Amino acid sequence: MGYKVVVVGATGNVGKEMLNILAEREFPVDEIAALASRKSMGTEVSFGDKTLRTKDLDTFDFTGWDIALFAIGSDATKIYAPRAASQGCVVIDNSSLYRYDPDIPLIVPEVNADDVVRYRNKMIIANPNCSTAQMVVALKPLHDRARIKRVVVSTYQSVSGTGKEAMDELWNQTKGMYVPGQEVAPSVYPKQIAFNVIPHIDVFLDSGDTKEEWKMVVETKKILDPRIKVTATCVRVPVFVGHSEAINIEFEEYLDWEEATDILREAPGVLVIDKREPGGYMTPVECVGEYATYVSRIRQDETIENGLNLWCVSDNLRKGAALNAVQIAEVLGNRCLKKG
Repeated sequence: MGYKVVVVGATGNVGKEMLNILAEREFPVDEIAALASRKSMGTEVSFGDKTLRTKDLDTFDFTGWDIALFAIGSDATKIYAPRAASQGCVVIDNSSLYRYDPDIPLIVPEVNADDVVRYRNKMIIANPNCSTAQMVVALKPLHDRARIKRVVVSTYQSVSGTGKEAMDELWNQTKGMYVPGQEVAPSVYPKQIAFNVIPHIDVFLDSGDTKEEWKMVVETKKILDPRIKVTATCVRVPVFVGHSEAINIEFEEYLDWEEATDILREAPGVLVIDKREPGGYMTPVECVGEYATYVSRIRQDETIENGLNLWCVSDNLRKGAALNAVQIAEVLGNRCLKKG
């Protein structure tokens, strides 16, 4: 016996990953539906060894379905998530629409799984921003030991975080660099992304921060601890998949880097790859397709009293989006829902 599961946005990068991960992790599915916009209706997508044809989201009745994993933009989510919730289906939403609603839990299962019971408020659970998700997985066990006061994070975010068009733009610009007359002007990004880095993700706010940076601040406080001070600089880099982060942490108590390494080795969802030699660290190209949040370059920061530096890498389409959503569904099923 299992659950009746809907994947909304099944033809997109994240929706496809949701289907892959549901199958890989053998989530107990009795019945599954893949939904997409009307223009994509009938498109075939894979679920394990099965092929599904997408159905029309606009006309779909969520009555009798248990869980809906949403991987569509905020505008569409605003229409269809309340509809699904009102019809008794629990929504796990990957957009930013509900993350900052105080009545809706924002969940990273390794960090705040107990909050999942609050889904009953509105029948909706929010999935955090990709860059936040991997960071808080690494921060949580260290925070439990020594209480984090402040985090300074610089991100190196792959183009898949923007979507397929951005991945195509990087690919086409890269090819165009080698073929005279085939250069590709920026369209997805404000500047060339191939062989470049862009210190700008999402819109600019009056503070001078971008919204991506603001998200990391607000979401870390909501998921982990509202007392933590966070400042972020988010940068888009010419990498297809995999986000990286350089994280500086200031603690209330002293925490030796060796103890921190031991703590992280035992932490759920974390894999430590940290040899102090060439190649003894994780890079984004190596994390693609993996579940873990990888931590490397763990070392003391001697410029402050209780400081550490670390390097954090994860597949943003997985832990940053699809995997986290499926993990939420697993917690929801284990703790709150009855199998059909």
